[in-house]
Amino acid sequence: MSQRSISLQRLFSWVQIFWGPVFFGCSYEMERGELFMKVKDYLKIETAANLSRTEVGRLGTAIIFIVGVMIYTGSSFAHVDQAYLLVAAAVIGAYMALNIGANDVANNVGPAVGSLALSLTGAIVIAAVFEAGGAIIAGGDVVSTVKKGIVDPAAFSDPTVFVWVMMGALLGAAIWLNAATWLGAPVSTTHSIVGGVMGAGIAAAGWDIVNWDSMGKIALSWVVSPITGGIVAATFLYALKKLVFFKDDPIEAAKRVVPVMIAIMAWAFTTYLALKGLKKIVSISFPMALLAGFVFAVLIYFIVKPMIRRAAPKLSADRDGVNRLFTMPLIISAAMLSFAHGANDVANSVGPLAGIYDVLTEGDGGVKVSIPLWIMVIGALGISVGLALFGPKLIRTVGSEITELDRSRAFCIALAAAITVIIASQLGMPISSTHVALGAVFGVGFLREFLEQRLGRVVENVLARHEGQADFAAVEVELRNFQNAPPEDKLRILDQMKEMGAEAVISAAQRKELQKALKRQLVKRSSLFKIVSAWIITVPVSGFLAALFYFVLRGMMLP
Repeated sequence: MSQRSISLQRLFSWVQIFWGPVFFGCSYEMERGELFMKVKDYLKIETAANLSRTEVGRLGTAIIFIVGVMIYTGSSFAHVDQAYLLVAAAVIGAYMALNIGANDVANNVGPAVGSLALSLTGAIVIAAVFEAGGAIIAGGDVVSTVKKGIVDPAAFSDPTVFVWVMMGALLGAAIWLNAATWLGAPVSTTHSIVGGVMGAGIAAAGWDIVNWDSMGKIALSWVVSPITGGIVAATFLYALKKLVFFKDDPIEAAKRVVPVMIAIMAWAFTTYLALKGLKKIVSISFPMALLAGFVFAVLIYFIVKPMIRRAAPKLSADRDGVNRLFTMPLIISAAMLSFAHGANDVANSVGPLAGIYDVLTEGDGGVKVSIPLWIMVIGALGISVGLALFGPKLIRTVGSEITELDRSRAFCIALAAAITVIIASQLGMPISSTHVALGAVFGVGFLREFLEQRLGRVVENVLARHEGQADFAAVEVELRNFQNAPPEDKLRILDQMKEMGAEAVISAAQRKELQKALKRQLVKRSSLFKIVSAWIITVPVSGFLAALFYFVLRGMMLP
């Protein structure tokens, strides 16, 4: 049906609803309530139809990308024996890359979007460009086809079985990521593929094939990663509050503190990129990376300090004014995190594909294989397309649905993510950047709760001493001198007390209402429960799905 016909039908529907009794001589009289109910129902149908068309468009674009991968692989490697397996593996790898983009990239840009430092569109563009750049420029030097040493490839006597294991692992991990994205739960793509390889490996060669020491370290990281990220982020935020936001003149304090914080960020990200993002281009030891980061941090400090001094007179002398100083650092941190993520996590989608390619073309199933450029491009484009099509849902979850983020909080989250990954990599702990970033978000939220509840206890003590006094000025003076609470929270409490009446006499009901307001939860508990539950079941669910798909593939391929 043409667009013109649809428009005419809509026009006719509206004419019937509003002018039917006049123009068409209808004998019935429509009640006002019934009229508006029909209009409301019509608008609901229109909204649902628009949403459906949007979802179909996204799905269609994703299918076009996957079909393009299929056509390219089939035409370029038609000469390879069992080329159909390579085509199938490339399609599954592309599907996995789409899901990585939809789920995992939100951790890099979500805080910047939630704090309004970046628009959603701007974040998607920056993340897509830097994810692809990191994957193609600095990713995939040498990647283990059996991630993190979970299984021993020597246990597969038949290379074809190895191909089925890798395909089952990719498909199981990809479907779990798809389900987690649909549920709005950010999960670790690294843990997903680890679980997939483990499950398919067990299905193919039994329980003894798994390196249980490595699995124990991964299980430990489920706890260590988010806790460490939360502690580091909360520490930086608390230091920022004490040194800047709790001061009488926060802008003047920011002139001294913010350049140091930005320099620390420069140190952390330079070291992080040198160790994790540029290993294909150049090999740098940890001491050299630290030294290079320190030199760059000093340079950034002397560049940023005069810039902040020039900007300070134009800023409002409150929290919003200070937050504006973190806008550009947040944008840069989102870009750097995306670059490093593309350089490292692209292997989660194309590492097993590279192993399959190596087996089918060279007949070698060794532990390490080089990833060809065409495979890296599939991973990079898949991550970018998945982010653009399906990433906004998880970006909103990370940026605004867990706890309220402003730019200073988002800055501390990004800084914690970089520092925690650096520490873990030097300790040899397999850590998830997803768990670190989400742990940092929760750490910031729980710190806010702790400070607000502590403020609540102090206010209760003050109210108890001054209850019933006609002059409430003394209470205001004492609360204004309380330096362990953010200024915006302090002013909110004072406004509530001013509204309690001209005589400032606090009744039991008013006290109860104030206590309830002070003890509000600043971290959404339903999001916490949902995300932690998804983390716990990631490895077993992806492992079960991978084993299931391995048996399906084996049953299809065996004569």
